[in-house]
Amino acid sequence: MNLAFCIILGLLPSFIWLIFYLSKDSHPEPKRMVLKIFLLGALMGPLAAALEGLAVWVFEPTVDWRQFLMIFDKIDYRYFLNILLFAPIIEELLKYSVVRWQVLKDPSFDEPLDAMIYLIVSALGFAAVENLLNVLSAPDFNLKIALSQATARFLSATLLHVLSSGLLGYFLALSLLNFKKRKLYLWVGILLAISFHSFYNFIAWLVLSNALYAAALAILLISLTILIFWQFYRLKKQLSICKIN
Repeated sequence: MNLAFCIILGLLPSFIWLIFYLSKDSHPEPKRMVLKIFLLGALMGPLAAALEGLAVWVFEPTVDWRQFLMIFDKIDYRYFLNILLFAPIIEELLKYSVVRWQVLKDPSFDEPLDAMIYLIVSALGFAAVENLLNVLSAPDFNLKIALSQATARFLSATLLHVLSSGLLGYFLALSLLNFKKRKLYLWVGILLAISFHSFYNFIAWLVLSNALYAAALAILLISLTILIFWQFYRLKKQLSICKIN
């Protein structure tokens, strides 16, 4: 029974944010498509972990493959390369790839806001797997720890994925509304999402050594949350867009 509750708590942060954002959409997306993008986003979680591990290994190929899963516990240059570079790039591109290849040519994608909605859905699927693995891998596996971790990740890591993907989604929408500047807007969105993710990871690492940095982390998340809400409601006022060729 405890295992079942812990699994629920691991998935709960993503489901809460999913319900929240879907409720803000004036023209609800097909449930089939939402579920599909959520599950594909979830599948990107294990793939991201494998690619990040591979990227870290490339910079230290002499590491015994049996220590592969222990690499991230080492506080050295490889660890920092991962949290500041590999993880942000790989995770943001994988979350985006789900929308790029599964949504943009689908008939359900019919208004600017959908770019943000579907990227957020993909991000929440990704975060669900990440949260679940985090809860289940706790040294002292119990409901109290699972609850505290689920709460912390609801307000931090899960929100990070929502905000970074939402930011990219906004610029993806702009790229579709401005054909001549399509590539510029898209790359600006990708770079901003990666940069925010990287900056978040760095401050979150600092929090581990000094709790005072938690205030900086909170300010970062709150500031971007306000920005994302502004972008969200700005897109709601835009006219419908044509499908991608």
